Amino acid sequence: MVTAATFSLFETLDRADCSLDRSMEEVEEFETFVRNYQNMVFSVSARIVGSLADAEDITQEVFLKAYERFQELRTSPTAGGWLKTVSTNLSINHLNRYRARWRFFSEQEKPIEVAAAEAPVKSDRQEMLELALRKLPDSQRVPLVLFHFQEMSYDEIAAKLGISLAKVKTDIHRGKEALRKMLTK
Repeated sequence: MVTAATFSLFETLDRADCSLDRSMEEVEEFETFVRNYQNMVFSVSARIVGSLADAEDITQEVFLKAYERFQELRTSPTAGGWLKTVSTNLSINHLNRYRARWRFFSEQEKPIEVAAAEAPVKSDRQEMLELALRKLPDSQRVPLVLFHFQEMSYDEIAAKLGISLAKVKTDIHRGKEALRKMLTK
């Protein structure tokens, strides 16, 4: 399972240069809101970007945006969906921003090793899946995560990533095959 991230509300508020004029009750309510959704937001980001450090940054950014709209979100039954969408979009934007960097690394002959500290416990299949997902190239991991974890259709993925439908299908197929090989070793 993806490691959970924890965030300090006051660090987040300071980072956003938001005033603390809001009532203490509202601050406590927002802290509860963050605790309730932080693991889901972090998991979405981590699966898409494949980096726990980047996922933490994206998760903080998601909650900064949520704080700005907290008056609407606090009573919304669709707050979780909104957070998931924002997390997905920010994660994809992050990858697009650094696309040149990950293309460079994907062109290297020898794959980059994942740190030993991230090695899964062999008995935990979910840990193994999360680690295997992080080892996939971004071009395969992102469409695969959007399809299986975000339940987006092929057409939605193609539109979101700005790639052809055929490329989405090919990347998902290749990603599944690569995962299958990694998990059956």
